[in-house]
Amino acid sequence: MIKIFDDMEQCTPEEIQRLLPLVSDERREEALKYKHLFGQFACLKSYVMLREILESMGLSHPFIFTKNEHGKPFLRDYPEVHFNLSHCKNGIIVAVSDEPIGVDIESYREVDDSLMRYTMNEKECQIIKASDNPIQTFIEYWTKKEAVFKLRGTGITHDLHGLLQGDEHVETHVNPEKQYAYSIATKKG
Repeated sequence: MIKIFDDMEQCTPEEIQRLLPLVSDERREEALKYKHLFGQFACLKSYVMLREILESMGLSHPFIFTKNEHGKPFLRDYPEVHFNLSHCKNGIIVAVSDEPIGVDIESYREVDDSLMRYTMNEKECQIIKASDNPIQTFIEYWTKKEAVFKLRGTGITHDLHGLLQGDEHVETHVNPEKQYAYSIATKKG
């Protein structure tokens, strides 16, 4: 199950106060570490979205999270349930599956050539530069790569240039009106 939230006008101090009692003490502390309003909101809202999905699946709260050696979280009491979440200034995505899954969402933003060369291989750079919308095309490629890393649960530890030649299936969506793209990575097969 995939949930997208992109009504970022709800990011207000009042909404943060409404969300705070809906999360665990640990998540509340994590959210309040953010200095900016958006970080607090995204941290709280993504957890509430995740909890809503898990509860709709008939799973019992409280949910106890633990992390693998690379920091990827999982549910201690429900190891068969896989989830992933991501947020950017224009949206939040939460995914829950019975198979490993990775997601990433990114807002459109300018990208300089050095970042593009660092993160993309030569063919990807050519496609981005030839695109009618290079910013959108770069973000599409970046969300694909980040979703694959999150699927694997390794963090950004592998070669960025050859990453998309792996055995993962990646689906990408764009929302030009809201200025973001997101990708969902799953294992092929």
